[in-house]
Amino acid sequence: MTKKNIAVIMGGYSSEFEISLYSGEVVYTSLSKKNYNVYRVHILKEKWVHQLDTLEEFEVNRADFSFSDGKNTIHPDVVFNAIHGTPGEDGLLPAYFQLIGMPHTSCGYYQSALTFNKRDCLSVLKSYGVRCANAYYLNQGNEINEEEIVKKVGLPCFVKPSRSGSSFGISKVKTMEELLPAIEKAYSEDSEILIETCLVGTEVSVGVIQFNGEVVVLPVTEIISETEFFDYEAKYLGKSEEITPARISEDETNFVQEEAKHIYTLLNMSGLSRSEFIIQDGKPYFIEINTNPGLSQESIIPKQVRAAGISLTDLFGNMVEQAFAKK
Repeated sequence: MTKKNIAVIMGGYSSEFEISLYSGEVVYTSLSKKNYNVYRVHILKEKWVHQLDTLEEFEVNRADFSFSDGKNTIHPDVVFNAIHGTPGEDGLLPAYFQLIGMPHTSCGYYQSALTFNKRDCLSVLKSYGVRCANAYYLNQGNEINEEEIVKKVGLPCFVKPSRSGSSFGISKVKTMEELLPAIEKAYSEDSEILIETCLVGTEVSVGVIQFNGEVVVLPVTEIISETEFFDYEAKYLGKSEEITPARISEDETNFVQEEAKHIYTLLNMSGLSRSEFIIQDGKPYFIEINTNPGLSQESIIPKQVRAAGISLTDLFGNMVEQAFAKK
């Protein structure tokens, strides 16, 4: 049987590019070399290149996403999308791959764009009755009425860029004096921001995958952060404890897993996603969904997958085969 050519794309144009490189390397090393020819492709602002293990690089032909391996021209059968942030997670690359007819492991371009914009995603899900925090929206250049903001969302509150990941640009605001600096910090990442009521409860993360043709909800992870919230330091520098399965009741576990699956279905998702919730008074409040969640050794999804008894090799191979089948 001829082995499929799999291009694992990593990097990206955002503040998350280094995290994506870690995720991509996990995918690159975990995919079965017995079943696939696997190629590492860096998508960066300054270059799109196929990188060999020797670090030698060959430019990607953007007309059809082909590239050299030093001897032959490689035409990928499937692209494994491990890019966090733009252009891999905001719909740009999924749209490009659809235009050139290239199967890929991420969700469709519309779902990518919608879920990457926290404000738009929350607005859609609220109309379906999904519980979310109260929110106030701002665009860069809008007049900032601090009293109006605090009247709607209260204190403490969270100020967030609408289109950013890994907690870049997010602040927890406890006083009126902290609000303007937090807004400026968020604007450093995005021209659209949202300000949300601070929910009080247990923070959990829930992975949802398509595995062997079925939508499967992974075990719930409880997040206990040493910092004010689950920020970059907590996520990647060891300043948090992540407990899988979460120490919540059976009813709460079932409730949040059902809500994660419901959201996945409502948004017509495919592939792999990870949703974040705060369980307040026994009810899950949706925070956000990641359609290209982190896959590095420090990331939540690999831990949940292991808890579910699925190896990363099987998970990634399944994602490749499902992407190819859609072709």
